[in-house]
Amino acid sequence: MKSITVIKYCLFVRRRHVGMADDADSKSVGRKPVWVQVPLPALFAKPRKSKIFSKIKGLRGFSLLTIFQKIKEIRVLLRKICPKIVPKKVPKNLPYRLLYQIVNRSIMMIKKIYKKYEIIFNVVLFSIFPIAAFYLMEFYEHNPFEEVRFMAGFFNIILFELIAWILYFVTGRAKWALRAVFIVAMVFGLINHYVMLFRSTPFVPWDIFSIGTATSVASNYDFAPTAGVVVVTVIFIALIMLMHFVDFRIKWKFRFRLIPTVLGILALCLFVNALQDEDFQTDNYLYPFLFTPAYMTKVNGMAVTFAMDLKFVAVDKPDGYSRQKAKELLDSYAGTDDNTAITDKSDYPNIVVVMDEAFSDLSVLGDFDTNIDYMPFVHSLEKGNENTITGYLNTSVCGGNTADTEFEFLTGNTMAFLPVGSIPYQQYIKSKTPSLASYLKSIGYATYAQHPYYGSGWNRDTVYPLLGFDNLSFMQDYSNQRFVREYISDETSFDKIIETYENKPDGQPAFIFNVTMQNHGGYTNTYYGFDNTVTADKLNNSALDQYLSLIKLTDEDLKNLIEYFSNVDEKTIVVFFGDHQPNDTVASSVLAANGMDYNNLSNEELKLRYQVPYVIWANYDIDEATGKDTSVNYLAANVLKAAGVPTNDYQSFLLKLQEEYPIISAVRTDKTADKTLDKASNKSDKATGSKKKQADSDMLNDYKLLQYYRLFDWEDK
Repeated sequence: MKSITVIKYCLFVRRRHVGMADDADSKSVGRKPVWVQVPLPALFAKPRKSKIFSKIKGLRGFSLLTIFQKIKEIRVLLRKICPKIVPKKVPKNLPYRLLYQIVNRSIMMIKKIYKKYEIIFNVVLFSIFPIAAFYLMEFYEHNPFEEVRFMAGFFNIILFELIAWILYFVTGRAKWALRAVFIVAMVFGLINHYVMLFRSTPFVPWDIFSIGTATSVASNYDFAPTAGVVVVTVIFIALIMLMHFVDFRIKWKFRFRLIPTVLGILALCLFVNALQDEDFQTDNYLYPFLFTPAYMTKVNGMAVTFAMDLKFVAVDKPDGYSRQKAKELLDSYAGTDDNTAITDKSDYPNIVVVMDEAFSDLSVLGDFDTNIDYMPFVHSLEKGNENTITGYLNTSVCGGNTADTEFEFLTGNTMAFLPVGSIPYQQYIKSKTPSLASYLKSIGYATYAQHPYYGSGWNRDTVYPLLGFDNLSFMQDYSNQRFVREYISDETSFDKIIETYENKPDGQPAFIFNVTMQNHGGYTNTYYGFDNTVTADKLNNSALDQYLSLIKLTDEDLKNLIEYFSNVDEKTIVVFFGDHQPNDTVASSVLAANGMDYNNLSNEELKLRYQVPYVIWANYDIDEATGKDTSVNYLAANVLKAAGVPTNDYQSFLLKLQEEYPIISAVRTDKTADKTLDKASNKSDKATGSKKKQADSDMLNDYKLLQYYRLFDWEDK
C-alpha cells in the first residue's frame, strides 16, 4: 500500500522535478541567474503539532454531532499527551477495559440515537429556554413557584413558547430567537420591578404611552438594584451569552418559513383572545380583577396579565348605547339644578383649584407620632371653619398616575368604567371633550391651566386646549422660580395663581386650575438645602420623614394663599386636594406600625390607601360642612353647587347620582342605605365561578352611557 502511494506521488511531481524551475525558484550569483533544483516535498512528513486551543476553537455550534467529533479530536490529542490515561489500544486490565468499552459503546449509541431523532432533541432543547426566561422574569418581583397559580404558569409558558418559535421561524436561527426572548424578558422584568417600586402598581400596556412622562421624572428616583435584581440580571446575561452555542438552523428559504410564521402568529392571537374571555378566566382560575393590579400580576404572572390587559386598551360601548339615547338622557337633566344658583353672571365667583401632587394625610392609615404636626392648617379646617367644606376624597389611583385624578375632576367621568392604570389623557382624549373648563368658559369665565413642569407630561399641552383651557402656563412661564429639592416649590406655584388673578380681565371671573409638582416622589435621595423638619417617632423611615416635611411646607403655603384671597374684594372660592397618596416606600412603615402588611392588605385596608383630604373654602358665605366624604368625579359638581354657580345637565345628573352612589371610583362603589357595590370586596361571579352578576341600578347604567357619549362620541348639541 505504501509503495502504491509512492508511485502516485512520483507521477504527480515528476514534471516539476525534472523540468526547469520558474522565476520564483532562481537565485543570482553576481549578475547572472542560476537555476536551482527544487527539492521534493516530504513524502511522509509529520504534521505540525497543534495547541489544544486550536483543536477545540471550532466548537461553535451546539450540535451533538459536532460534540462527538470534538470529543474524538480531544481524545487523540490527550492520547499524545498522556498515553497512560488515554491508551491507544484497549487496556488489558479488565476493569479499565470494561469501562473503556462501556464509555465507547455509550457514545456510539447516543450518537446513533441522536442521528435518528435529531429533530426531536433540538425541539426539546429549544423549548427549555423559554420556560427558563419566564421564571427568571418573575423572580425580579417574587417567587413564581410559590405564588403564580398552576394554570396561569402554564399559560405564561405557552405565551413564551409561541413567541420563541415565531422568532425562530422569522430569523431561521435558534440563537437569535432565544436571545431576543431573553432580552425582552429581562427588560420587561426590570421595567415592571421599578414601576412596582416607584408606583406600587405593575407595568400595564397603556404605560407604553407614558414613556415620555416617566423619563422626565426618572432622575428623582433611586434605581439602585437589590441583590436579587443583580443576581437575576447576571443569570439573564449569562444565558444570553450561552445562546452562542445553541446554533441549529432552519435551512429553508424565508418564503417557506413564512407559512409556520403566520400560523404561529395566528395561534398567538387566538390564545391571547382566549385569555381575555371571562368564561375562560373563570374556568382556569385566572384572577380577573383590575382594581388590584399588583395582586393580579402576582398570581397570574406578568405575561398573562399583560395579555389580559390588552383587552382594555380600547373601550367597548355599554350595552344599549346609542348617541340619540345619550342625548335624550342628558336633556332630561337640563335645568334641574336647585334655586340657590346665582342668576346674575356678573356675580359669579372666581374659582381657584389646586390639585397638589401627592398631598395626603397618612394618619388615615392608622396612628403614628411625629415631632410636630405636619399639616396644622388643614387639620384646623377639618375641625370646622366658617365658609369651609372638608372631608376625604376617594381617588382611583395610588402612588402615581396623577392624570387620572385630574381627568376625573375636570370631566366628571370615573375611572371605574375604564381600565385601572389607563391614562385617558394619552389614550382617549384626541378631540374636543366636554369638561368643567369648557362649561365655565361657555358661561363667561376666563380659563387658566397651570403646571410648573414640562407641558409634555401626560400630554397636558395637547389635552388642556381640548378640555377648554385658553391660557396655559408651564415651567418656562413661571417667574421668580424657587425650588424645593429638584422641583418648583408650591410657594412659587401659588404665587403664579395670585399673579394670574391680579392680571385677569377686569369684571370677568377666572377659573384657575393649578397642578403642583413640589411633593413628587421619590423620597429617598438627599438634597442640598432641604432638611427633614418632620420626623416620625420610632418608625425609622427617612422616606416618610422627607414626605411629611414636604407636606408641612405645602400646608404653610396653602395657609398663605387662603389668607391672600380672604382679603380680596371679588368673590373667590378655593378648592384644594391631593391627587393620590405616596407609594409603598413611604406608607409601608405606617401600615406596619398599625399591624398591616402593604403586600397583603384586606379589602377594608386597601380602601384607606385611596383617600386624601380636600378643602373647599370661600371668602363669602357658603354652607359649612365637615367629614363630607366623596369621590373625585363628584367634586367639581359639588364645588359649583357650593359656590352657587348653576350646573349643566351632566353635572346635575352627577349630583342626582351622588344621592344613590355617594362614592364611585376604580376601587370602590358605595351605595346608600348600607348597600355597597364595593369593587374591593364584591368578588361576585368571576371569583366564585358563578355566572350571575350583580345588576347595576338604572342610574349607574345611565352613567356608563353618558360617560361613553361625552368621552368617545361627543358632538356639540
